[in-house]
Amino acid sequence: MHAAVVRSLDTAPKYEIVDTPIPSEKNEVLIDVIAAGLHPRVRSQANGSHYTSSDQLPLVPGIDGVGRMANGQFIYFVAPDSSIGTFAEKAVIDTRRSVALPDDVDPIRIAAAMNPAMSSWVAIRRRIDFQQGQKVLILGATGNSGQMAVQIAKLLGASQVIGAGRDENRLNGLKDLGADVTVSLAGDPEEAADRLGEIASEVDVVIDYLWGKPAELAMLPLLKNRSERSRALSWIQIGSIAGPTAAVPSVALRSANFCLLGSGQGSVSTSGYVAELPSLIDVIAAGKLEVNSISLPLSKVEEVWNDAVYAGQRVVFIPTK
Repeated sequence: MHAAVVRSLDTAPKYEIVDTPIPSEKNEVLIDVIAAGLHPRVRSQANGSHYTSSDQLPLVPGIDGVGRMANGQFIYFVAPDSSIGTFAEKAVIDTRRSVALPDDVDPIRIAAAMNPAMSSWVAIRRRIDFQQGQKVLILGATGNSGQMAVQIAKLLGASQVIGAGRDENRLNGLKDLGADVTVSLAGDPEEAADRLGEIASEVDVVIDYLWGKPAELAMLPLLKNRSERSRALSWIQIGSIAGPTAAVPSVALRSANFCLLGSGQGSVSTSGYVAELPSLIDVIAAGKLEVNSISLPLSKVEEVWNDAVYAGQRVVFIPTK
């Protein structure tokens, strides 16, 4: 079969012929891959930077996708933790990590949206006791996952959603996705943090895709400007686009009701993720989330991998094209 293959963590995957994988466990089956998304999580898998990476090579990247079972049933599936991922014509899946899709669903839409939507969906529904009417700040709202988070926070009942990011063009489009307020993080980092602290001080939840210096600088301004510091603020760390580490001021943890936690593989069980799949699929299939995607043949993987032309779009590879 054809697949995208990573043979060096420093180079893009190449389109090659590889052996078709063979199911070896009780719940495993071989399926045809219909569509698989190129997510930031896939890139970090392919370059070895994700915290779950084993650096085992060669590697077929891809962490999820839409597939077709032997009986013709279309499914969304999350790939097993192995070196044989979803950027291939066929994949071995664990049926316990899959969900049947409606007959009329758009596989491109599902493959494009599930991963970026899942991060905030699971964070809000599984990591905190989110209440209708709470206010949410999205740090890194101009990325694909951040734009999904704006929509999902509103969909799940947030009374106010504040989107913060550096890309002015995308920031201007966030209100069309449901953001009530936007905050630019461009310019001097400390000034941006102070600006954020003034505007977003009363939020109940922060969904953070940035981490690094932006998070580090924003914590105290947000907390110091709160009208009631004893009111809980849950800061959910999801991504680290701006850096893998941030110095957390000790005073932030002592002077306010400040809860810092993460959401991702490990902090949420596989069964917890799978339990959320049907409801999120229903939301995406019903057209309640705007999805900006483009589908391309998997044979173009090497040339597309680092092409800035597709920035801002979720690339979905079609293995059979």
